[in-house]
Amino acid sequence: MSADKIDLLAGIEDHSGIYTLRAGDITRGWNGIRYRTGLSGRNTSAKKLSMNVATVPPGAVAYAHIHVDFEVMLYILSGHVRHEFGPNLEQSLENGPGDMIFIEPGVPHEVLNLSETEPVVAVVSRSDASEWEHIVDVPSRRRPQG
Repeated sequence: MSADKIDLLAGIEDHSGIYTLRAGDITRGWNGIRYRTGLSGRNTSAKKLSMNVATVPPGAVAYAHIHVDFEVMLYILSGHVRHEFGPNLEQSLENGPGDMIFIEPGVPHEVLNLSETEPVVAVVSRSDASEWEHIVDVPSRRRPQG
């Protein structure tokens, strides 16, 4: 479901400058990833940050993309993932539970869940309050054509 059709204010508590979202439900998908409602400029007064919990389903791929002018940090809660990255996605790195990852702006990367039975679950924080608006697809041999 797209972010435009979701009430991102549902469940948000505004306590005069401290916002709380209690156990946001998985509500929307993007590029093969399911996201729980998180905190962003759409439901708080955030200007430079967003955060949510992402789930990459078993065997799924988040197709190659870059983050334009914002940084991303991830904390892997469960599952095992491989990032293929760099020009032509020729480099790779595997991560698992407890790993923290930093992705610089502009680095092409594709995310693969290494398990056919278990999801990857990660906390994702971005230095962009708009979440997905500044993400650009890049070519990938895995991306479906059409």
